[in-house]
Amino acid sequence: MNTCVERLKNGLITENPTFVMMLGMCPTLAVTSSAINGLGMGLTTTAVLVLSNAVISLLRNVIPDKVRIPGFIVIVASFVTIIQLLLQAYLPSLNSALGVYIPLIVVNCIILGRAEAYASKNPVLPSIFDGIGMGLGFTFGLTCIGICREILGAGAIFNMKFIPDDYHITFFVLAPGAFLVLAFLTAIQNKLQMPSATNVAGNKADIACGGNCAQCVGSSCVANKGIMEAERVAAKAAKAQAAKEAAAKKKAMAEKAAKEEKKPDAVSGKED
Repeated sequence: MNTCVERLKNGLITENPTFVMMLGMCPTLAVTSSAINGLGMGLTTTAVLVLSNAVISLLRNVIPDKVRIPGFIVIVASFVTIIQLLLQAYLPSLNSALGVYIPLIVVNCIILGRAEAYASKNPVLPSIFDGIGMGLGFTFGLTCIGICREILGAGAIFNMKFIPDDYHITFFVLAPGAFLVLAFLTAIQNKLQMPSATNVAGNKADIACGGNCAQCVGSSCVANKGIMEAERVAAKAAKAQAAKEAAAKKKAMAEKAAKEEKKPDAVSGKED
């Protein structure tokens, strides 16, 4: 159970996909013109994450390594199709608002990243909680951005207006407004020194992507994390090997010194 709680905390706080790992920026910026759109997109992605993580974990010993990525995509695409059909049937307005970004969940780097990094290597229950944590973290990020944009651009929250039309800043519900709101929220994170992929110096951070922003191209953050972890393991192994060699050298020198001390005694004994 501790592992399950850890997975929830990891997705919501430690490795929040929106504000820490900066993943899934395409739907984050495109569909968050209102809070309801952000919430709908986040929950849709959460459902796909949970279901795909569960199935991929179940089949982790069945899917061959050489075709694991195509296999993951087929599984994810199946669930995305099912959920899209359900949205068309029961929430047509939300389906229309999200549009093409629902099918694009299939290639969302969060979905494939969790399938490759966690679900394919761990049991079913922790994988389900990993999907829930990451999905809720993504939902939280999209909803926050959607609320900010909707308040500034439409004077409302969840379509409930409370600011007169004369005070709306339409810019914020347009595409450039998404970049500006995300920039402001990230600046607040950095000011408060909260964990983020943008507020660390160099590549010495322990955050998910390694913090090496100078060499990051967005989707490479998972690979960057692997590189950082490999470098840390290699450095630790090199340090241990150096300590071992130093101890062996010291022992050899001590043995040599002891032999040299015995030689004069042996010589003096022969002379006597």
